[in-house]
Amino acid sequence: MRPQKVQDKDIMTSLVKTFRSKGYDGASLADLAESTGLKKASLYHRFPKGKEEMATAVLKDIDEWVEEHIVKALMNENKTPTERLINGLDQIRTSYDGGKESCIFRALSLGQSLELFDVHIKNGMNKWITVFKNVGISFGLSDADALKQAMNTLIKIQGSLIVTKGLNDLSIFETTLKEIEDSYLKQ
Repeated sequence: MRPQKVQDKDIMTSLVKTFRSKGYDGASLADLAESTGLKKASLYHRFPKGKEEMATAVLKDIDEWVEEHIVKALMNENKTPTERLINGLDQIRTSYDGGKESCIFRALSLGQSLELFDVHIKNGMNKWITVFKNVGISFGLSDADALKQAMNTLIKIQGSLIVTKGLNDLSIFETTLKEIEDSYLKQ
């Protein structure tokens, strides 16, 4: 068996980048093939169900990364709440390349893709809310206040990514992460 010319990791990185920049509806098979360096037939060989399977694989890949890096950082009971928060926010910064990258949830929640990926998007957002709620509780907030803080955190992160892109100003994302950090540390 001859070795693969394009590694799975590289394919996934390219698919993530394409879906983030073009969304599900906007990413054509030609775009996806070009970004991965594969022919359409090779993409179909790896993803027999086509673009939907590719997007599902992207969501799974990102979910695994978030679980391994962000969730573990925020839930690490061996660290103080402050250390957990700072480490988690650093991982978020890495995930979005300092605000340069769009959120995959936004990219896959427009047009027909919302119906296709609704459950996955809701589950992903609920995961973020749950871990940030736990962070709030570790800072001494009540369940209700921790939930409110977690929801505001998710809104700030997602909103800042949109505004950062729209104004082409990375400082917006960085300032927002600092405001989130401050909002938990003042508890």
